[in-house]
Amino acid sequence: MSARSLPVPDGLAGERVDVGLARLLGVSRSRVAELVAAGAVLLEGRPVAKSDRLRAGAWLEVDVEALDGPASTAPPEPAPGMRIVHEDDDVVVVDKPVGVAAHPSPGWTGPTVVGALAAAGHRVATSGAAERQGVVHRLDVGTSGLMVVAKSERAYRVLKRAFKERTVEKVYHAVVQGHPEPTEGTIDAPIGRHPRDDWKFAVVATGKPSVTHYRVLEMVPAASLVEVRLETGRTHQIRVHMAAVRHPCVGDLTYGADPALARRLGLTRQWLHAARLGFDHPATGERLVCTSEYPQDLAHAWEVLRAGE
Repeated sequence: MSARSLPVPDGLAGERVDVGLARLLGVSRSRVAELVAAGAVLLEGRPVAKSDRLRAGAWLEVDVEALDGPASTAPPEPAPGMRIVHEDDDVVVVDKPVGVAAHPSPGWTGPTVVGALAAAGHRVATSGAAERQGVVHRLDVGTSGLMVVAKSERAYRVLKRAFKERTVEKVYHAVVQGHPEPTEGTIDAPIGRHPRDDWKFAVVATGKPSVTHYRVLEMVPAASLVEVRLETGRTHQIRVHMAAVRHPCVGDLTYGADPALARRLGLTRQWLHAARLGFDHPATGERLVCTSEYPQDLAHAWEVLRAGE
């Protein structure tokens, strides 16, 4: 390995390898994840995982040849079922189906929103990391619904700022197990990596501030349909917060949902849908609001619950 050695500065002590090395090298976290997966990163002479923590003064070694090589890219391919809800010169709003990722990432070989737009000939902004150009926010692979992608550089800047300043309206519908009490409230609890299972998240004291507002729309014997508005946008935020108050999203086996109920409803993912997205148009300033109906699998599951079958 033709290695480049880097000492870990005090300011990065305690950071994950992918976060700290991305800052040191000026590349994306996903690029670092690829390097780690390829065994091209050593910490004190040993291979690391992207979630390992850095220690001040420790030495990182990076394979320079691997760093200079091309990042893995997925060829553009259609995403069956993805629908364009709105498009103009600055933005495109899509209704993302389940099973489609927002953008390419290491280990993901399925369709992506970015790839599907490219395959259909839609131009997007070049701002952002190479694998996520134009992407200003994301939805989980297992979450369906509305997502906006910037087409112009101006739109990218304005929308990134809007999401940071929390002026974007993001409304989700979730079906959760049981009946939340009170029926309307706010969950204000920090979210970070799970202390034992790094592939999921949890409410932890050292996590990032996370605020979720919810309101029960309808209750049936086994579950509740809930409207959720996000004040922050952490990964898996709704899923983690609802599980933390003992009302996990129906079908969300990762966060403690009842597998027997999921099987009865025919669900293979969490009942969670991005139903409404509103933002000030980056060029005109006019408010743009888009809505999305429930996809077939979620609609069927809810009807079964309502019928008490």
